[in-house]
Amino acid sequence: MSRGRAGLPVRILGGVLVSAALLAGCGGRGGGPATTPTGGTGGGDAVSGQVTVLAAASLTDTFGALAGTFSAENPGAEAVLSFGGSSGLAQQVVAGAPADVFAAASAATMATAVDAGAVAGDPVPFARNRLELVVPAGNPGGVRGLADLADPDRTVALCAPQVPCGAATEKLLAAAGVTAAPDTLEQDVRAVLSKVTLGEVDAGLVYRTDVRAAGERVEGIEVPEAGEAVTDYLIAPLTDAPNPGSARAFVDLVLSEQGREVLADAGFDLP
Repeated sequence: MSRGRAGLPVRILGGVLVSAALLAGCGGRGGGPATTPTGGTGGGDAVSGQVTVLAAASLTDTFGALAGTFSAENPGAEAVLSFGGSSGLAQQVVAGAPADVFAAASAATMATAVDAGAVAGDPVPFARNRLELVVPAGNPGGVRGLADLADPDRTVALCAPQVPCGAATEKLLAAAGVTAAPDTLEQDVRAVLSKVTLGEVDAGLVYRTDVRAAGERVEGIEVPEAGEAVTDYLIAPLTDAPNPGSARAFVDLVLSEQGREVLADAGFDLP
């Protein structure tokens, strides 16, 4: 169990585990009645009980901190966080997973949920991010720039093209005129970061917030073309949220000045 900024317990579920757990016994959207608490705030719904948040992997640290704040400000409420590639999370949402909030690392993956009628209201942009080269501490592979990702003598980890960080990677490399030779394609940006921090590869492309989160275990190398592949993050409560009052309250926290401060401290740009 992880702890948020306020030192309160925050449950974080692994992507594969939550996929099975959320979909078990769920026959698609509208497969069962939603449980709505009474009293409290949030449009007549109580801010209490469990709120399940599906969020892009690059939001792991910021949402962990905000979940601790959420529990501190709403005694009796608990945020259960599941992180992964946004495209996979969107498919869980469309399949009717009993989650309350979806935070995606691209407008395209959020649109998947919107088009399926799974999102309540209009998704709100709340942060922006950009890619950065990342190498293990000491840069043992001697990586200097994007062109080195095409060198077959270097080991490279990138995000798979079907997930948002992979789509951004393809756009960035195209802007730089580089054809990379990746040794591994990962399903979310934190998996790429893990390969780098463990020294399993010479370089990867991750978001600059991930470089900051990894601290002294890695070194970041900014690339001039990063502005050509900016990632927008959007958040929304879900139509069939089991806990709509707490869902709205969590979204409001992310969009609040307090939420913006946490995001800015992590290195996100703010809309």
